Amino acid sequence: MIAIVDYGMGNLRSVEKGFLKAGFDARIVRTAAEIEGAPAVVLPGVGAFRDCMLHLHERNLTEAIMGAIRAGKPYLGICLGLQVLFSQSEEFGRTPGLDVFAGKVLKFPEGSLKVPHMGWNNINIKSRPPLFEGLQGGEYFYFVHSYYVKPDDEGIIAATTEYGVEFTSAIWRDNVMAVQFHPEKSQTLGLGLLKNFGEFAAKEA
Repeated sequence: MIAIVDYGMGNLRSVEKGFLKAGFDARIVRTAAEIEGAPAVVLPGVGAFRDCMLHLHERNLTEAIMGAIRAGKPYLGICLGLQVLFSQSEEFGRTPGLDVFAGKVLKFPEGSLKVPHMGWNNINIKSRPPLFEGLQGGEYFYFVHSYYVKPDDEGIIAATTEYGVEFTSAIWRDNVMAVQFHPEKSQTLGLGLLKNFGEFAAKEA
C-alpha cells in the first residue's frame, strides 16, 4: 500500500487516482501510525513552505515521515514534498525544513518571466532514478511554483529545468525521489512516473 500523506495541503485525490489507474493500492492517510505502517510514502503539496511545515508539526507527522525515509522505505515528494526535504526556505523569512538534504529553497529572481512558473516545461535528465524508467530526456511536465530547491550536493540532482535560471526539478538518493513538477497533472507521462514509483515500491516491499 502506498500512503499519500494528507496534512491539509495537496492535490491528494488526483495523486490517489493516478496510482489507482496505474494499478496500485494507494490510500490517503492522516495519522503517524498509518504512515509508519505503510511500505511506501508519497508527500504531495501545493502552497507555502512555512504552512506545510507548520501543518506537519501540528499533526505530529514529521517524525513518521522522517522515520520512513531513515528506514529505507520508498519516498516520493511532489512539489512541496520536494522542497521540505531541504534545510530551509527563504519564503516568508527563514523557515527550517526536514533537513534530509542540505540546501535552500529560493525564490525565482525578478525578471522578464512571470512568477509563479506555471505550465508545461521540459526536464534535462542528469541521473536515472527508477522514477525515470522509460524517459529519454526533454519530456514536458506540468509545473506550478514560485520557489525552487538549490541542493548543496549536486550529486542528488536527477533533472533540471530552465526558467530564467537552470533549477533543480528532480532529485534522487537511494529510496528518496522527489520532483518539483506535478506528475498527477502531467497526463500520460506523469501517470507513467507514478507507475514507475509503484513498481519500485512493490520491489522494495
